[in-house]
Amino acid sequence: MLRRAGVEVTTAGLATQTVIGGHAIAIIADTLLEQVDASQFDAIVLAGGAGTFRLREDSRIAKMLIAHAATNKLVAAICAAPSVLSAAGLLKDKRATSYPSVKDQMQVAEYLTIPVVVDGNVVTSRGAGTAMAFALKLAEILQGEAIANKLATEMIV
Repeated sequence: MLRRAGVEVTTAGLATQTVIGGHAIAIIADTLLEQVDASQFDAIVLAGGAGTFRLREDSRIAKMLIAHAATNKLVAAICAAPSVLSAAGLLKDKRATSYPSVKDQMQVAEYLTIPVVVDGNVVTSRGAGTAMAFALKLAEILQGEAIANKLATEMIV
């Protein structure tokens, strides 16, 4: 959806470019994380799901997120991935949401159960069922409300 909104998107795999999701869906990332200079991006967006623990355990991810947030750039996560933001200490003063199973892993100022939560430069969302709302909110933040509304209309959201 972000590419449809005109956002230049780069996907990165942690160890390989082929990333296998929790439901055995293979995604081919554009590059490897070691080849990414996160300072060149306006946003870092984490997908959740079964591989979230790998994101939490990879110190490179936490370093990128902390540096990004420190420059007030956008950090976002959906499903279980907000727990990665929490583990990096980025949610302790924020309102946020996540997939219900990781709620107890979240250190937040206020935990909400709405589909998408925006608090400053942090955007969190709950799961696959909220992915469209999450992507549209990111499109709005990155490209403006008019483009997000056009995207929603074109996609019949």
